[in-house]
Amino acid sequence: MAKRIFILLVLAVAVSLWPPSEPQAGDLLLAKVTVPKPAKGKGERCVDDTDFMRRNHMNLLDHQRDETVHSGDRTKRYSLKRCIDCHAVNGEDGAPVTADNPKHFCRTCHDYAAVRVDCFQCHASRPAPGGTAERSVGKSDVAALQSYLRELQQ
Repeated sequence: MAKRIFILLVLAVAVSLWPPSEPQAGDLLLAKVTVPKPAKGKGERCVDDTDFMRRNHMNLLDHQRDETVHSGDRTKRYSLKRCIDCHAVNGEDGAPVTADNPKHFCRTCHDYAAVRVDCFQCHASRPAPGGTAERSVGKSDVAALQSYLRELQQ
């Protein structure tokens, strides 16, 4: 009898020391995490279901890029320019913010997920004053291209 009590006591201690399960959505640990709330787009609805776009936008943009670069196909449904035109977020001055600003639509979730956005190394991160996300080529762009071409020739 004493042996059974001892085994039950050991089991009770072991269970009480067992690590807790993964935190659930209502747990206090997760209550301190700020979930991103990206700004709503300007249109009535997105080009596709919101949940679908959240999970698949990177694949759609990659596919669109490949189709544009390799085939010359410039369809507009999943174009980055269209996303930027619709999802531009205005700053305190009333002008759309660039990707350098944490309020930028893309950065809202990408910063949270620790994912680097490299689209805007080449593409405009905000609509132009005329209302579209077209990148203007400046002197620094021309100089960088000339430098790159000189390197290729060597």
